[in-house]
Amino acid sequence: MIKIHLSRMLGERRWSQAKLSRVTGIRPSTINDIYNEFSERISLDHLDRICEALGCEVKDILEYIPNKEH
Repeated sequence: MIKIHLSRMLGERRWSQAKLSRVTGIRPSTINDIYNEFSERISLDHLDRICEALGCEVKDILEYIPNKEH
């Protein structure tokens, strides 16, 4: 499973989804999908822009959690 930590990161910085959208140029609906973990795919360009805006690395946003079945 892949866990998306964008909501936590925005909360720590006291940023709104709208502010991240303005800073990155990513559509608000796309930010909302990532924020709420509805996205099945995230473009590398979007990850790059989010990391640049938040001053973080991809590993800070995405976390791999092994399935318990394996």
